[in-house]
Amino acid sequence: MTQNEVTIRPARLSELDELYHIVTSDEAWTQFNGPYFPYTTPSFTEFAQSTFSRMCEGKTMQLITMSGRPVGSVSYYWECESTRWLEMGVIIYQSDDWGKGLAALALPQWISHLFSALEIERVGLTTWSGNPRMMACAEKLGFQQEARLRKVRYFQGEYYDSVKYGVLRSEWEQRDSCVSFES
Repeated sequence: MTQNEVTIRPARLSELDELYHIVTSDEAWTQFNGPYFPYTTPSFTEFAQSTFSRMCEGKTMQLITMSGRPVGSVSYYWECESTRWLEMGVIIYQSDDWGKGLAALALPQWISHLFSALEIERVGLTTWSGNPRMMACAEKLGFQQEARLRKVRYFQGEYYDSVKYGVLRSEWEQRDSCVSFES
């Protein structure tokens, strides 16, 4: 996969049926995306009015495509908007698409977008020790591990750590200039 093959963009209204199928047909992704929080499969109407609506608006959530095919989403939320504390996330929905580096290609686009569109100095990413692929992705992209809260996530009879990562605007700009210089 190359950067040109993986893009982010708002969803199109015509993609509702396809996206609902992608999100709900293979829900293995829910075992890595905060599985200690309750999840129930949304009805078609619930999906259309919540997640899909956010994807179409494109402000806090966008679609990830691989060679034009929808494969996942990137999103952000405010941990504390008044202090400009933002957290972001990524999901690749179909397990057949895992291990291809799609998140590592989509996230730089999203992070650059967030820094250009919002007055923030840091982008945060929180995961858990049960998701080593996300931890490796964060580190590969230059995020610093800022905190590890030990054994605060309980899932399927085991305790896991909550792991917090962050990248500062200045670090991201430095990374971008090095990436552009090496190209």
